[in-house]
Amino acid sequence: MSTLRVLTGITTSGTPHLGNYVGAVRPTVRASRQPDTQNFYFLADYHALIKTSGDPARVQRSTLEIAATWLACGLDPEKVTFYRQSDIPEIPELTWLLTCVTGKGLLNRAHAYKASVDKNTAAGTEPDDGVTAGLFMYPVLMAADILMFNAHQVPVGRDQIQHIEMARDIAASFNHLYGEHFTLPEAAIEANVATLPGLDGRKMSKSYDNTIPLFTPRDTLRKLIMGIVTDSRAPGETKSTEGSALFQLYQAFASAEETAALAQAYADGIAWGDAKQVLFERIDREIAPMRETYDALIRDPARIEKTLRQGAEKARALATPFTARLRHAVGLRPLDTQAATPTTTKAAKQVLPVFKQYREKDGLFYFKLLDPKGELLLQSTGFDQPREAAQTMARLQREGQPALTELAPRIASSADPAAVQAALTLLAAAIDEA
Repeated sequence: MSTLRVLTGITTSGTPHLGNYVGAVRPTVRASRQPDTQNFYFLADYHALIKTSGDPARVQRSTLEIAATWLACGLDPEKVTFYRQSDIPEIPELTWLLTCVTGKGLLNRAHAYKASVDKNTAAGTEPDDGVTAGLFMYPVLMAADILMFNAHQVPVGRDQIQHIEMARDIAASFNHLYGEHFTLPEAAIEANVATLPGLDGRKMSKSYDNTIPLFTPRDTLRKLIMGIVTDSRAPGETKSTEGSALFQLYQAFASAEETAALAQAYADGIAWGDAKQVLFERIDREIAPMRETYDALIRDPARIEKTLRQGAEKARALATPFTARLRHAVGLRPLDTQAATPTTTKAAKQVLPVFKQYREKDGLFYFKLLDPKGELLLQSTGFDQPREAAQTMARLQREGQPALTELAPRIASSADPAAVQAALTLLAAAIDEA
């Protein structure tokens, strides 16, 4: 079985809270222990600069806190590649190489940029007022993060799907111009991402100022939990678990048996103060051992720095030779090496057809196969998930005509069968040679 490469980035612009732990840290650390996977986890401090411009202390402090959090929660740097983005100089270099093949029109459609423009337009100001080039170029930097290590999967929330699609488009453009260098990544979307309510009942978020810091001291944790908003039902009065922030928080940490017991206590009229004490004790039981490790790490930043430096060495062992290969591909070569003739270069650019995946206004995901001149060879029907479309493309590339026959119901239109078969044969041969 081939190794699956999975890459996850963590932006260093805040202090982790319970919602981050339940929704991202805990499940991701568990997933990092799966066999037959090669995992890359990085602290996205370049990305953080987009949000924290002018506040360097915040970036440094957040980097320390987030690194300590992941290590305290069980991420094993011996079994994964755990590094700081800014320790990999090849990433900004790759960002520039990708910038040179990325259409401005593609970046104009990025959700974050469009939201800023729409906000300015509604306010009657200049469309690009307050928009930095960093915000505009964010998708290219994210593509470089992913493509540097040819990740197969990138776990993201639904709001980040577009960035993975853009990374695929950028990779396909580079491959078309310079040969097959990049794997086209897939978005790995967790169907039921856990979200926690905050102190006021709304989703726990720094934007609402309603968070419970993950490793806040025990006494502070209890004080925060005791301040969670509840209704006015008195002790002895039956309480509903539906819509109860206390109950949802408890459920995220408790076993099925513990959850059932608290549900019965709600039905029996448990006092809110008692329910909050039960919640505090259950959360603290899980967090306390990790808090001790976290506090020790925070007091010893040199230990974290050493871990990140070692992770960077592992990452650069892959990034440095790969970047040398990419530099050669685009023509950044020593002058005493043999240069390709214009005819050879032109032929290389036209040797392979290309798959492109995209999303339509109906919310479904499609792909098409284009010949080297950009002519349509094959068009798919719509898929509910990007992963389904990507898997279908991958199968067509691997298996060619047999897969095309079996997948006929997922093909909306197709050009001359001989041309399609020839294109698939070329792609399969390229995979075998890679």
